[in-house]
Amino acid sequence: MIIWINGAFGAGKSQTANELHRRLPQSFIFDPENAGYYIRSNLPQEIKTPDFQDYAMWRQFNYEMLKHMDTHYNGIIIVPMTIVSPKYFEQIVGRLRSGGCTVHHFALWVSKENLLKRLQKRGDSRHSWPAQQIDRCLEGLSQSVFERHLDTNNMTIDEVVENIAAELNLELILI
Repeated sequence: MIIWINGAFGAGKSQTANELHRRLPQSFIFDPENAGYYIRSNLPQEIKTPDFQDYAMWRQFNYEMLKHMDTHYNGIIIVPMTIVSPKYFEQIVGRLRSGGCTVHHFALWVSKENLLKRLQKRGDSRHSWPAQQIDRCLEGLSQSVFERHLDTNNMTIDEVVENIAAELNLELILI
């Protein structure tokens, strides 16, 4: 089983993934950004794009890795990753689902005001790249392909994790 945790930058994806991993035995966090960092650091400046998700090889690599892990790993794979393009979502998550993988997608939904406050708390300015992406992320995630919106404006990370676990009938380790 794959649990994809989506949301705008500052929505709490990484914190949610880490807490889910801590409370779910036999789970693994897979971070698709690592492939993006690899691609970005190994291309000449002249052919780089601002967003590594725009590289077809990034989408293909992450699809292949997740498919491989889903086939060979007897546990839950947790994927914290912002993805707001329905086309790119289909090229990874849609292909996984049509290939027989169980992928549960949750979009952590947070207001623009709260996202800006959260980003500021972690040291990002109102003009940082994550802050500049908020409108694009909220608009993209409002599309129906990104089902299972979880309004986390007034939820703690523990509450988010417990909601996801309850929806998937997963038993969490008590803390």
